[in-house]
Amino acid sequence: MSEYDKVCIETFLRDQLKLFPEKVAETPEEAEDFLDMCMAAVCKNMKEVREYFDESGADISGMSKEELEQADEVFKLPDGRYLVVDA
Repeated sequence: MSEYDKVCIETFLRDQLKLFPEKVAETPEEAEDFLDMCMAAVCKNMKEVREYFDESGADISGMSKEELEQADEVFKLPDGRYLVVDA
């Protein structure tokens, strides 16, 4: 079973243009394949988002929670989780 549930996929489909200049997926299946391909991460809270970026070597030390939430790669999910698409 994929880690990308319906909420993740629908949010990415709806908001993908915040990260990309044009759509990379048109259907839920394409979105799931794309998220798998780029190894997007589902984080349960902002602490996990920070840990993800720290582990990937990104310098986010001076970023506030609000700034991190607004990062193009971070998609806030309606249920409070975050989808991080590091493409």
